[in-house]
Amino acid sequence: MQRVKLDRIDRQILSDLQDYGRMTNVDLAKNAGISAPPCLRRVRALEEARYVKGYNADLDPVLLGFNVAVFAHVGLSSQAEADLVAFEQMVDQWQEVRECHMLAGETDFLLKIVARDWDEYQKFITSKLTAAPNVAQVKSALAIRSSKRLTGVPIQVRPAEPPTMATKAATKTESKEEREEGDSPLLDSTNASVKKLIQKAKERGYITYEE
Repeated sequence: MQRVKLDRIDRQILSDLQDYGRMTNVDLAKNAGISAPPCLRRVRALEEARYVKGYNADLDPVLLGFNVAVFAHVGLSSQAEADLVAFEQMVDQWQEVRECHMLAGETDFLLKIVARDWDEYQKFITSKLTAAPNVAQVKSALAIRSSKRLTGVPIQVRPAEPPTMATKAATKTESKEEREEGDSPLLDSTNASVKKLIQKAKERGYITYEE
């Protein structure tokens, strides 16, 4: 898979999409300081390079009835790679577990588990987690309140620099590509009319040289 070399515009697009995944291509282009067609091409390239892995809605767990969030520290009896992978695959099947992180330290995994109430969480622990193969111990930490929750990573976007000869040339190239792709039917029609006039002038001998 070809990796895209990120510039200021790419970082601006990624920052905007991370903050608001439903932002329109027109608004993305406006914030990035480019026109819509090249902006859309950049978004597609970032998606293909897996910088953008997907778009998800941020749901409110409390409104949906999930009032309990617990962080469970899980220790395994064996830390062999095959056993670690087997545990990850098993956890992946449990919808109650929203996050799974392998740790270096006293415990092997940290799980974020959601439940409607404490009784439901206890049932999950006793019927699934502690009953699972290779699970030696589980320590639970109940989340009382969450004051910050951000997804993704901090993206540093430098201020736009004054245009140089190179950026001006790139802008002209992008504009030419847009015209070639038919982004401006009026311009295409005008160019066709001019070409016809030039061809007639050549046939009548008014133009005797090639540009």
